[in-house]
Amino acid sequence: MSARTPTIVLGGTGYVAGELLRLVTGHPQLSLAAVASDSQPGESVAAAFPHLAPVLGDLRFSSHADVKDLVGRLPDSAVLAAAPHGVSAALIDSLLAHAAAAGTRPRVVDISADYRFADAEAYARVYKHAHGAPARLPEFTCAVPEHLDVVTTPHVAHPGCFVTATLLAVVPLLRLGLVEPRLFVSAVTGSTGAGRTPTSGTHHPQRHSDLYAYNPLGHRHQPEMAALARAASGIDAEICFVPHSGPFARGIHATVQASFKAPMSPAEVIAALRGFYAGRPFVRVLDTPPRMKDVVASNHAQLSAAADGRTLVVMSVIDNLVKGAAGGAVQWLNRLLGFEETAGLTASSPGWT
Repeated sequence: MSARTPTIVLGGTGYVAGELLRLVTGHPQLSLAAVASDSQPGESVAAAFPHLAPVLGDLRFSSHADVKDLVGRLPDSAVLAAAPHGVSAALIDSLLAHAAAAGTRPRVVDISADYRFADAEAYARVYKHAHGAPARLPEFTCAVPEHLDVVTTPHVAHPGCFVTATLLAVVPLLRLGLVEPRLFVSAVTGSTGAGRTPTSGTHHPQRHSDLYAYNPLGHRHQPEMAALARAASGIDAEICFVPHSGPFARGIHATVQASFKAPMSPAEVIAALRGFYAGRPFVRVLDTPPRMKDVVASNHAQLSAAADGRTLVVMSVIDNLVKGAAGGAVQWLNRLLGFEETAGLTASSPGWT
């Protein structure tokens, strides 16, 4: 086996970072070189993620200054950025500037929202603050891995979890010309999607045994869905999005409803989806409605469809922390580094979570 690629995780204390650490430490061609956290430099990484203690050993959090120095010394490295939006862009910009000055070439996959839009003005309209490094935007491509065969930029931004679940259903419908370009999305996410810091909406007594919508038709991921659907399909579609908080920790179930351009049977739609995702190892199209427990904690996605006259429904399930974040990022990193796309990601769901 060739030498493993040293891999650095930025924003290393959140739920997505924990999944990145789990995936990187089990990856056959990556080695964990550092985990950055300016809030906990020098502290034990295993103390933040006790379930990973057997694979983390005595690894300590590094400061961002230490990580910059490391990237400047490594001829080739990989960076998986899980810092919050509004923070990630400047961190990555500083790191890449230092690497360029040192003559090194890290490859970056960003999981925040900072590099999902193609221009800084679009980002500022949605996130209500200026972009942290607008000159870097042309160096990043954002797409679901299954929707883009060739990446021409040195770095990639992975879409968010709601966006990934939705686009897996929406893009084939648009690209194949099956539906009118107005789609309605209702999606339910687990509490880990809100991050590690408790809030009134994620506190267990508030969320347990409950289901409720939030930011209906006004969620910040809605413009990202529309922009990335357009980039992947060439169709300018309206996506009406209603997110929900579910009483579980992990997973997303998205239901997409649209009107056919010409009526199709459920079997015809399922056949079309299977053809679209043929050769894509992480997407399965089922004859029956998918269930979240069959994909949770894995990088796999499942789709199915129903149809009645002119109305089409496609259901999509993913794990929000893996396929929707850390796993999708590692999938992109595999491609950037020339590895098999499935490297380190083939584990199935445990099922009984």
